[in-house]
Amino acid sequence: MIAALNRLVDLVEEHLTEEFDVSGPARALGTTEYHLRRMFSSLAGMPLSEYVRRRRMTVAAADVVRGEDDLLSIAVRHGYGSTEAFGRAFRAVHGANPGDVRRDGGPLRTQPQVRFRLTVEGSLPMDTRIVDRPAFRLVGHAARVPLIHQGVNPHIQQHITALPPQEHPRLKALSDTDPGGLLQVCDDLDPDGTEGSELTYLHGVAVSRDTPIPEDLDAIEVPAGRWAVFRTAGPHPQALQDTWAATATEWFPANPWRLRPGPSMVAILERADDFSTATCELWLPVEPT
Repeated sequence: MIAALNRLVDLVEEHLTEEFDVSGPARALGTTEYHLRRMFSSLAGMPLSEYVRRRRMTVAAADVVRGEDDLLSIAVRHGYGSTEAFGRAFRAVHGANPGDVRRDGGPLRTQPQVRFRLTVEGSLPMDTRIVDRPAFRLVGHAARVPLIHQGVNPHIQQHITALPPQEHPRLKALSDTDPGGLLQVCDDLDPDGTEGSELTYLHGVAVSRDTPIPEDLDAIEVPAGRWAVFRTAGPHPQALQDTWAATATEWFPANPWRLRPGPSMVAILERADDFSTATCELWLPVEPT
């Protein structure tokens, strides 16, 4: 996976002035666009699309400062149809107009070329198992919420708090397949994992395909497939978020599995009364590389 990501970075450099389509490189590297984008964003700390934009504007800034060509020629060379579109992209990265940078020589915010290296630290023991599951459904109460990487997501918290107290035992009674009990489900995530992008959060349970579903509940159909199940314990949600991050930095690069599209699920096995600590299982949809 590390070699694939570094080859992806090389391809970005080779095609900086063109529209970059990740699907072709993903096939050539023996993986999927979904997995490649998720791993890049997790390890680089930014979406692939943002990295491409920053690198393109870093190279374009050198052309602007040199002053050998007019701004329209530079805009076209770097894939923009007008100086206005180029100027918007330039300002978003450098915080200044191309004309001002040409006159003053800056300010410039340079994006170095990313290189990935595998560092073996063993900072988190990865208590993992691989599970084959037939098709099932996730049912409960869904809402669209923004993605937040660290700390409690107040939008999810508000969604859960708004549910009537009787809904929790009602949902638990519906659960009839693994993973058991109440689940925190995230679906329709941006493959780049951009903070602030919207996802579907469902507070609910897993049921068999033939289980009747009350009409007032939302449902997500989950096809048959394999899951990597990670057990976490400690301060909540920090321990869970640390383990989620470690799947990208430690587990996936060292194991012959990759993410496939599908919901991620968190089952709370045990927790303190104030939810300050918890033991959880994180379920991620995977397939062999």
